[in-house]
Amino acid sequence: MKERAQKNVSSNTVYGLGIIGALIYYISHATSFWIGILGVLKAIVWLAFLVYELLKYMKVS
Repeated sequence: MKERAQKNVSSNTVYGLGIIGALIYYISHATSFWIGILGVLKAIVWLAFLVYELLKYMKVS
């Protein structure tokens, strides 16, 4: 049971760091307040963008 909990913590940590990195990226590139708000929303779903681009790169349809 402990082993499973540790795996969940590490994956949550990676996802959390990804959100923080995406927030920094999108907000630093925002040209207006509303683009910054859009960046926050994009940062929340950054993993979906990553998977989509990966599948597009691999030409999976």
